[in-house]
Amino acid sequence: MDYVRLGSSGLKVSPVCLGMMSYGDPQRRAWYLDEEAAAPIVARAVDAGVNFFDTADMYSDGLTEEITGSLLSRLFADRDDYVLATKLYFPTGPGPNDRGLSRKHVLSAIDGSLRRLGTDHVDLYQIHRFDDETPIEETLEALHDVVKAGKVRYLGASTMPAWKFSKAQYTASAHGWTRFVSMQPYYNLLYREEEREMLPLCVDQGVGVVPWSPLARGMLAGTRERAGVRNTTRAGNDAFADQLYTEDDFDVVDAVRAVAAERDVPPARVALAWLRGHPAVAAPIIGATKLHHIDDAVASADLTLTAEERARLEAPYRPHEVMPKN
Repeated sequence: MDYVRLGSSGLKVSPVCLGMMSYGDPQRRAWYLDEEAAAPIVARAVDAGVNFFDTADMYSDGLTEEITGSLLSRLFADRDDYVLATKLYFPTGPGPNDRGLSRKHVLSAIDGSLRRLGTDHVDLYQIHRFDDETPIEETLEALHDVVKAGKVRYLGASTMPAWKFSKAQYTASAHGWTRFVSMQPYYNLLYREEEREMLPLCVDQGVGVVPWSPLARGMLAGTRERAGVRNTTRAGNDAFADQLYTEDDFDVVDAVRAVAAERDVPPARVALAWLRGHPAVAAPIIGATKLHHIDDAVASADLTLTAEERARLEAPYRPHEVMPKN
């Protein structure tokens, strides 16, 4: 596997990032896998050369971080052999300070994540959202402090308007604090609004992009059909996806299937290969609950689409309401 730099940083990551959100408590969501069920899937990714793993403190109330730490410690002999990413912002408890990006919560959250992950440092610590209730200076100085304390190696961000991300980067530079090296936006063939501002900003600033939901919650891989047919457990229990997509989006899905059929590969490989063709994208974050999900993601790194194929995939796109709105 050919490893890539995360933006302009010196950090090398696999061109596929394994998102760990699918591993947690099956009692919470029917499509979650417990640690035993997740183990062979994560092992498959490691055997294929994947060294980049993404989680968050709020997934399954912290259980996902515990599973992530346990599996990676078993599968890697050396902690430096993998890149571990987690996130903070969303509530992790009932208290008013158990959320957000205040200094109090940042310093508490990193210690909680390290404890659950069973490690002394996180390679990439990401803010899950922008906190409008906390001065950006307070957040950035606290994040800089956890970097200087050796608990975090790099900083990343996720899902915010480009102007807020630009504000954060400028503020960090103005104070000599640690800047963000990555952005984790919602970006795929069915949602391309990030091409307007965020992706050009990331290219200009040398920020590596690690898109979440690169397969549009499975829709680009064939989990949904027209007229409401659902082909997987998750697709049948995903109200959020019902809000995101319309019948028009199946025109894009049909284009993906057509190119995939001509290439004699699964649609997921085509959709991931399209993403990787953008100069800002370092590694799509894929969720995997079956072994073939790993195989398709890894194989997509070797699939290069032609300009004509990319044009065909992009032609049916219909603009969507921007997310997030603020």
